[in-house]
Amino acid sequence: MELPEQESQATAPCAPCTNDATRFSTALRAQREGEPIWTPEYHVAPPVAILQLVTGRWVSQIVGVAAELGLADEIQTGPKGAEELAAAKGLHATTLYRLLRALASFGIFAEQDDGRFRQTPMSDVLRSDVAYSMRSIARVSNHYWMMHGWMGLEQSVRTGTSAFEHVHGLPSFDYASRRPEVMEIFADALASFAVLVGSAVVEAYHFSSTGTLAEIGGSHGVVLAMVLAKYSQLRGILFDMPSFVEWASNFFRNQGVEDRIEVRSGNFLEDAPEGADAYFLQNSLHRRNDDDCMRILNAVRAAAKPGAKLVVVEAIVETTNEPQFAKTWDITMLVATRGGRERTRTEWLELLGAAGFRVTRIIPTASFASVIEAIRE
Repeated sequence: MELPEQESQATAPCAPCTNDATRFSTALRAQREGEPIWTPEYHVAPPVAILQLVTGRWVSQIVGVAAELGLADEIQTGPKGAEELAAAKGLHATTLYRLLRALASFGIFAEQDDGRFRQTPMSDVLRSDVAYSMRSIARVSNHYWMMHGWMGLEQSVRTGTSAFEHVHGLPSFDYASRRPEVMEIFADALASFAVLVGSAVVEAYHFSSTGTLAEIGGSHGVVLAMVLAKYSQLRGILFDMPSFVEWASNFFRNQGVEDRIEVRSGNFLEDAPEGADAYFLQNSLHRRNDDDCMRILNAVRAAAKPGAKLVVVEAIVETTNEPQFAKTWDITMLVATRGGRERTRTEWLELLGAAGFRVTRIIPTASFASVIEAIRE
């Protein structure tokens, strides 16, 4: 019996299904005949490598949940089982075990023969009570407002505008500034980045010939305090927005350097302290477009005496195809800021040169950033 026309259409294979069947048949035939589906120079087969990349977001969220729950702080006192941790944190024991098992496969915690989990160097970094903590960065990456911002990346690629602003209506910093609970995590993450990079800068760059160092846009002054702690002859000036520097005096007092630091507030897009021997900008320019960078640099140049040093700490994008954090960080600037970007060596030379600064040397550090030293001409 002949089928009705409607049923005939329903059972007919669709074009995409036919194409997929052809593609898979070709792959299987090639495998049977001994033909390589991919070339041998890949250490990991390309399909597997792509699978690892596209599921990286899952890993990030697994790590972010561990950071949010404070698991590393709990395990710091000694190995613990999932049941004990779940009771202490009010969690579901069986599910927590699955999370810990996944984390251990990445080197975050390690499962012992007795089923308890102990600390590892990577899980240690997720503690909240250490100077090198990455916990706040993991928390920011895992929060819904940041993940939602990244969902607008396609819009950024189509228009060149901020994905975060497209989704939330504001750039990331403005969004956080209006929500105290978000700003607390956001500020902690920025401080963690400052410590990570600042520690490497203090080891790589020498401030022994500097009398007064002015940090522009230094927030709470974490890096400036680190520099002054190493160089006892140095005096410092911290210059940033009032909302940031209001807590700096207490911080400097706790670090024992308050008698050598002057705290000033102002808008560094328009002004800078006069008379310093060197001006320090760490990870401030990459968050801004070229026009705003020029405003900051012009303000510094107007305040600096001829021959004063400008020390810029930023990532430098390499022009090779090699993996580099700066290239991923550049997409983060595209998502989260209004025109911010990471720059190549040539772009840094051109930007600083246009503002009247001559680059004298570029010093790599143990972090992802380099120190760009320039002279005010």
